[in-house]
Amino acid sequence: MEDKFVLVKKAYDNAYAKYSNFKVGAVVLLKNGEYFLGSNIENASYGLTNCAERSALFAAYSNGYRKEDILELVVIASTEYPVSPCGACRQVISELMEQEAIVTMTNLKGLVKTVKVKELIPFCFDEGDLNDK
Repeated sequence: MEDKFVLVKKAYDNAYAKYSNFKVGAVVLLKNGEYFLGSNIENASYGLTNCAERSALFAAYSNGYRKEDILELVVIASTEYPVSPCGACRQVISELMEQEAIVTMTNLKGLVKTVKVKELIPFCFDEGDLNDK
């Protein structure tokens, strides 16, 4: 498998950020060595934009993989510090990845920060909250 930082840069290069000029790339690495790239894809109707992290996770799920298959999510942007997933992505990550899975945040300068999913969104809203009466 290609290096995860090469893959995430490839996803970054594929971003369609015509309006914000803020490109983001992501790669979901599976335990079996396969991977799925995701890029942020903007739209003139901003609410229809999709983030790179969700694009990569949705691609993995669309191909039949589930949270137990995912080893790591890597995300990159041209930021001063390692880029952090937005709140919407954190919520999706917390549901579509195991709590012990790894999220690696990086930037074009090569700075890296690695955390577990459970550290991204403590006290997350999940399916258990839907059943509370």
